[in-house]
Amino acid sequence: MKHNLAVLAENAYERLGDYESLFFEGRWLTSGEIYQRSARAGAGLSAHGVAPGDRVIVMTMNTPEVFIAYRAIWRAGAVVTPVIFLQSVPELRHILTDSGATAAIISPEVAELFRAAAEGLPITTFVIGSSYADLETGEPAGIVARAGDDVAALLYTGGTTGRAKGVMLSHRGLWESGRGLELASRSTDATRSLLPLPLSHAYGLIVVIAGLHSERRLVSVLQRWFDPAGWLKLVAEHRLETSPVVPTMLQVLLAQPHGDYDLSSLVSFGSGGATLPAAIRAAAEKAFGVTVLQGYGCTESSAVISAESVLEHRAGSVGKPLPHSEVAILDLTGKPVPAGEDGEICVRGAGVMLGYWNDPELTAQTVRDGWLHTGDIGHLDDDGYLYVVDRMKDLIIRGGFNVFPRDVEDVLLEHPAVQIAACVGRPDEENGEEVVAFVQLAPGQSVTGPELVEFASERMAKYKYPREVTVLDSVPLTSVGKINRKAVRDLLRNPR
Repeated sequence: MKHNLAVLAENAYERLGDYESLFFEGRWLTSGEIYQRSARAGAGLSAHGVAPGDRVIVMTMNTPEVFIAYRAIWRAGAVVTPVIFLQSVPELRHILTDSGATAAIISPEVAELFRAAAEGLPITTFVIGSSYADLETGEPAGIVARAGDDVAALLYTGGTTGRAKGVMLSHRGLWESGRGLELASRSTDATRSLLPLPLSHAYGLIVVIAGLHSERRLVSVLQRWFDPAGWLKLVAEHRLETSPVVPTMLQVLLAQPHGDYDLSSLVSFGSGGATLPAAIRAAAEKAFGVTVLQGYGCTESSAVISAESVLEHRAGSVGKPLPHSEVAILDLTGKPVPAGEDGEICVRGAGVMLGYWNDPELTAQTVRDGWLHTGDIGHLDDDGYLYVVDRMKDLIIRGGFNVFPRDVEDVLLEHPAVQIAACVGRPDEENGEEVVAFVQLAPGQSVTGPELVEFASERMAKYKYPREVTVLDSVPLTSVGKINRKAVRDLLRNPR
């Protein structure tokens, strides 16, 4: 039971006591209320037939019930199966059938979608604001025993590149990853944070688990979804000190007028989910007077592999590997490369997934000899700092030369008119692939595609710069704010 996440949550309450810990849309919840409600909801799930190891879907906007549901599911010995609410019926149907979920906790906003996707499936559904209340009416029950290597969460990933696959994460893996992230966060004195991340994503989930390891009383203000104007208002109103974000959130916040808000309480941002362009990092630190601390990981690594701290950070890096992770940079033959040389980032340790749900063949391809092959290209420097260059599958090979989309995007983002940039390769008879880019402009800015081509050509090697830049009203993003490269590539075939 040492690494049982339900025990971790209970120990956090016993250690820190009852205090106002979560603010959501005008109301404070105490840690005691969250604890009591989760203990009752855990008993309620068991009473409704949820057995240890059963998968329970959680498909909601960010609400306090997410915090309660995760703890309740773990108390019942079941498996948290988060689903981001921006799903089509076929996508959701696949997740429901593939996971074999027996129960679901959903927001009323997605009830109609869920009913359509779950038609004919034996899933007991609890809707927040109505039937969900039945879960919290009984007496609290104890924690169902689960081992460290039992599945704690089943997260579906990869939906932008193909059919989503379930990633099995263990109690121990999430426990250790959360502990590592919390240790890195201790380098600041910040205890008051704003949470705009979808808690149904691996990044949001690990932020919650990291908080359960804290020795300090942490206060969180939760946004139902990311709203930049609301974000600024909440920071000023509650004197918030930090916020975990993804890079596109920073880009949107930089474009948002913020002179009327007192943001002097801000100390740091934690940036993850995607690589942070250097220009955006510098602009955010200057505009908000903060230190931006990057982290790196993937769903298959229990969300986090490395992270910066105030004491250990270096320009361009994503920090040093955390205590639970051992990182190696391997070439195509699986041999380690020297420091400073690029290769595939591979990791082993407690956080590595148990495997892909119902897919042992893909598991064997991805985890070899205990090493998780992330599919990311990067390097370690002589001091052990990790640098992420790009995704292997996104690499563009133009005329025999390697072009990393991130390099192109970083240059385009140096232009003051560009808010978001996405670069992909287009099939080309002469060069194999041609470098093209799509951009979204900052509010009130104006620039043409040809002007941006010229801008990039003056700052990049001849083989690298994009031969075509298209200005869009909005660059396609995933539900967690990453560039949706599948959708961007679709634009090559079906221009807007």
